[in-house]
Amino acid sequence: MRIDRVLANNPGPYTGPGTNTWVIDDGTGAVAVIDPGPVDSKHAKAILEMVGGRSLVAVVVTHTHSDHAPMANPLAGDMGVPAVGYAAGPNFEPDVRLLDGARFEVGSLGLQVIHTPGHSNDHLCFRADNVLFTGDHIMGGSSVMVEDMGAYLASLRRLQGTGLERLHPGHGDDMEDPDAVIEWYLVHRMQRHAEILGAISRGASSVPDIVEVVYAEVDSALHPLAARSVEAHISLLNEEGRIALLGDRVVAVPDSP
Repeated sequence: MRIDRVLANNPGPYTGPGTNTWVIDDGTGAVAVIDPGPVDSKHAKAILEMVGGRSLVAVVVTHTHSDHAPMANPLAGDMGVPAVGYAAGPNFEPDVRLLDGARFEVGSLGLQVIHTPGHSNDHLCFRADNVLFTGDHIMGGSSVMVEDMGAYLASLRRLQGTGLERLHPGHGDDMEDPDAVIEWYLVHRMQRHAEILGAISRGASSVPDIVEVVYAEVDSALHPLAARSVEAHISLLNEEGRIALLGDRVVAVPDSP
């Protein structure tokens, strides 16, 4: 198996250095492109130059956010191969839908499909041997925005102890020791969970108030993303019976005696 990265030209506070487009080769010249990113002719040219004379069999997306999926259909259409993903989304329509547990063949290499909701409901990770392409489920060098906290934590735990040896994320550098990385993510999320509950207990009653308290050390440019994760934590805290929702306000529920 050969793995190459082509970095999209979309750096920013939400994307870091840019979106990692992965070109994966089965070792005999059959190739799939994972997460081609936003529509950009220069990036498309760079991807095709990386593919070179090898046989492209599919363009695959981990999820339908705008920094990962929009170029999948145009690129796949130009090359006469299917665009592959979990479901339709903004600027993406899969020719082939992949569900949890499926195996997608790239020549002699099988990609195991793992549905990992949390960052988004349509998120997939792809496992090739003991390597995992994580999209935005796990990023190199940072935590991620989460839409459904309960689902996200479950998706992280599902990957632990499965023999993974390397992670190739949608943003940032590759990561070794996946179990340690996943454990860091779980600890970080539970720490944030406790911090958010603490802020509510001390009187923070709205998402903006909580963000100002809990994410004070985070660049304010990232506060809109932090707010979405706070909303996911609030939803889980409410499910756990630890807070109550009163219109736009949240209040802590006193511990039972």
